[in-house]
Amino acid sequence: MKSLKLLFFLCITVSLHAQDHSEEKHFRHLRYNHVSPYIVLAGIHPISKETAKSTSHYTFIYDNENRLIEIINSHYHTEKKHPLASIGVYKMRITYEDNKETRTFFDPNNKPITNDREVFKEVYTYDTKGNKIKLAFYDLDNNPIVSNWEIATYKWTKTKDGIIEKRFNLKDEEVNVSPYFEFGTTLIKMDKNGTPKGHYNLNDKLEITENIVGVASYQDTFDAMQNHVKYSYHDSKNNLTMNQWQFSIGEKIYDSIGNNIQLNYYDTAGKFIRDRYVYSNAEIALSKATTVKDSTEIKEKALGYLIGLQQLKPELMNEVLNDSLNKVTIGWDRSTKKEYSKRTTKEQMIVFANSWNKSNTQFPVPPNNKVIILDIYNRIANVKLVSDNWVEYLHLMKLDGNWQIVNLIWQYKDVDRYPKE
Repeated sequence: MKSLKLLFFLCITVSLHAQDHSEEKHFRHLRYNHVSPYIVLAGIHPISKETAKSTSHYTFIYDNENRLIEIINSHYHTEKKHPLASIGVYKMRITYEDNKETRTFFDPNNKPITNDREVFKEVYTYDTKGNKIKLAFYDLDNNPIVSNWEIATYKWTKTKDGIIEKRFNLKDEEVNVSPYFEFGTTLIKMDKNGTPKGHYNLNDKLEITENIVGVASYQDTFDAMQNHVKYSYHDSKNNLTMNQWQFSIGEKIYDSIGNNIQLNYYDTAGKFIRDRYVYSNAEIALSKATTVKDSTEIKEKALGYLIGLQQLKPELMNEVLNDSLNKVTIGWDRSTKKEYSKRTTKEQMIVFANSWNKSNTQFPVPPNNKVIILDIYNRIANVKLVSDNWVEYLHLMKLDGNWQIVNLIWQYKDVDRYPKE
């Protein structure tokens, strides 16, 4: 009995000891990778646990052998989705058994989902020296599948020059690095820290060769913070060449905490071609105070809806209502004896504007119409409209400089028209 208690105590001690040696690290970003899944997934721009509580980040969790076992994605800033550069899931779990590393993917409710490669499971195989030699994709039932790039397996061979990569579909036919870039067998070169430096297209003799648009390699530059700052395209003689998107060099500009904010493009002579602003919600530009002009137009459009009915003006009704109008009120279903949301379309409103008040007896003369602007934020507005008959709440949106009613919910002003609650 004593020996069993001792064994139990030792097991608990070992378990707690293992947990004590697990570790969490927090990073603002993942190191960018458009080269290959051979490249180690790495976090960059490390931050403290305290800082992570109030900002976008990734949490890397390690076991007591310093192996990465989980990544929790709390990165809510806008980032470019790329099958090699982003995981596209809330949680990635990694398990290790013999020479296998298995990655599975989950949503916030721990439901298995596909990642940005659109696969449920990734299984890496290592040789006896710890080198990656294969990656295969699987569905939930462990059946082999292809990624969204039509790749079922990657196979790697380590050489003195770098890593030779080949990719295959389910028919074991070799496929390109991606559907939009013609590189077959490739050579991956990395620095001593595992950061990718270049990706080279190889022929059957494993010689660097140009693809159909004259590109033999694309090469990457990272700064000291591991931001991916430049990528360039080269021919078989390592001279700069234009790619299929008609630029030779891409330059990426970052803010102080690693958010990519701009792209610049250059030709083979280093001459600037064009730039592109990169949208990010890391810094949000808030709306300025509304203008008198907007307030006036919002009131006019809200009243225009009532005037269109009251004065038989279908043209005005067509002007103030958006084509996607969603107008609803409280209806009564006699068969189920239940209330329901009853919808009216823009087309029906235009018909009503033609004839509903043709006797001029639906409203007092003159009618009592009151508009109260509840809120305006840039290009959206919330309005309360009170008339002799109804109380209504309107949502308006400014499209191409023109305010229109897109949503409208109403009920009769006389509450005795409804069943007592």
